[in-house]
Amino acid sequence: MRLIKIFSNLFVLMIAFNSYSQTAKIQLLQSGNGVSLRGLSIVNDQIIWASGNRGSVARSTNGGKDFEWIKVAGYEKRDFRDIEAFDQNTALIMGVDAPAIILKTIDGGKTWKKVLEDSTKGMFLDAMDFSDNKKGVVIGDPISQKIYMAFTNDQGNSWNKTSNDLLSESLIAKDGEAFFASSGTNIHLLGNHIVFVSGGKSSRLFYSNKWYEIPLLQGKESTGANSIAINKHRGVIVGGDFSKDTISSGNCVLLSFEKNSLKISTAEVAPHGYRSCVTYISENVLVSCGTSGVDVSKDGGKNWDLISKESFHVVQKAKKAGAVFLAGSNGKIALLSF
Repeated sequence: MRLIKIFSNLFVLMIAFNSYSQTAKIQLLQSGNGVSLRGLSIVNDQIIWASGNRGSVARSTNGGKDFEWIKVAGYEKRDFRDIEAFDQNTALIMGVDAPAIILKTIDGGKTWKKVLEDSTKGMFLDAMDFSDNKKGVVIGDPISQKIYMAFTNDQGNSWNKTSNDLLSESLIAKDGEAFFASSGTNIHLLGNHIVFVSGGKSSRLFYSNKWYEIPLLQGKESTGANSIAINKHRGVIVGGDFSKDTISSGNCVLLSFEKNSLKISTAEVAPHGYRSCVTYISENVLVSCGTSGVDVSKDGGKNWDLISKESFHVVQKAKKAGAVFLAGSNGKIALLSF
């Protein structure tokens, strides 16, 4: 009887996992305007901001029922690869290069103020992250092998640049190593700790002034880590090879942050192809997306189930609620529900 009960419980768990994945629904809210969206910031269930190329920003204040599309005056040809929104009126957008810039609006996108500009040769910004409404960081590709970072303590009104002033001198980029501006999610600011991942010919995890090799596809400019998600003492990294986006190996790494150590392992059943973004929905549920589809994991990233073959660049959960949205090429913005 005990054996029958164990198998019965396992069967129920298997059904629950399959049902969870099968009932995941992607509802397309916007599409068709030719804008490639890679920046996405969800304040709550109602306030959604997205950013992309052609100097474009999208904003909704009613949960995605309607979107206002904004062309940032004077920057119509710029590519805004990341966005950080604080409320329905306040947001920062990151322009990657020529020159690298960060702009801020406090009136819902009607006007924008330049708060950071760097025209250093080789400058290319990749991602921003904020630990609260004031403290933030932006990371850029290495210049002369030195990792570029800038920090703010006033919600992006001013930035202090550092080459390696706040980083260990051991954190020097290897040849061919950089950071992907694929979804604005390759760096996290956690209190006094900065956690970020690199890609390209070398792919590493940088944490607490140390670095760790990670078992992802690497060796080419198109390979390596693209995104990292952190939840308390656990984390998940995704990536792969965006030039061969259906390869389902070397694309997912699991992290366990212990007191004095870091444990690194790989997924048992990996996401079904290259993935540019990953985010936690709850303690054990994650969503990852990329150009070859969207996957869901219900066990902390160990096993992934493909729920859609539709292409998306970025997925984010609302900071102050539970809504989950995706964004991608051709102006696609979608709501993910279960």
